[in-house]
Amino acid sequence: MDQIGRATIADQSALIETLAQAFQTDPALSWILPDPAHRARALRSLFRTLVPADMRAGVALRSAGDEAAALWRSPGQAHGETLEFLRTVLSLIATFGTALPRGMKVQSGIDAHRPTSGFWYLHYVGVRTAHQGKGHGGRIIRAQTAVADAEGLPCWLETATPENVSLYERLGFATQVEWDVPEGGPHFWGMMRPAALEYSRHLSTT
Repeated sequence: MDQIGRATIADQSALIETLAQAFQTDPALSWILPDPAHRARALRSLFRTLVPADMRAGVALRSAGDEAAALWRSPGQAHGETLEFLRTVLSLIATFGTALPRGMKVQSGIDAHRPTSGFWYLHYVGVRTAHQGKGHGGRIIRAQTAVADAEGLPCWLETATPENVSLYERLGFATQVEWDVPEGGPHFWGMMRPAALEYSRHLSTT
């Protein structure tokens, strides 16, 4: 069984590598960055920006063997702030280059369909390639949904990976909205896991 713990600054390199491996085949990032070699380099650069930003805005979790990692933003922090944007914009321009307009289309869709406040936001979760399909993803997600349950708060996520929808449903998430990124972009699902009391009531009536 995985030992799931809160990551520290010393763990950032491992988090970056885990998430870069996990998102190499992600439909949205594959659409933004079609060339696999460029994508592999860009993902490490992207997560070098996102991991510390998300740790400031919430919590990062890792399994003891670095099989899995998750970045959660605290309630009220899903949309970020102006200062955070200024910290990251130059890095993102360097990361995406000419692919930046596609990246902005994806991000605009995510921002437009996400609720405004009052939930834990599962920003990124991933499992290293060699460890996928072994339950690591579910275990690391449950580690934080248990915290949300204790606080009586819902959780939100988006995914562009069809195979992940059923996994998230098994973890208590339900699709609230679907959308397509314009100009041939990926299809997204926006999913909410109700607060603990609401979730228990839902289970008792199904």
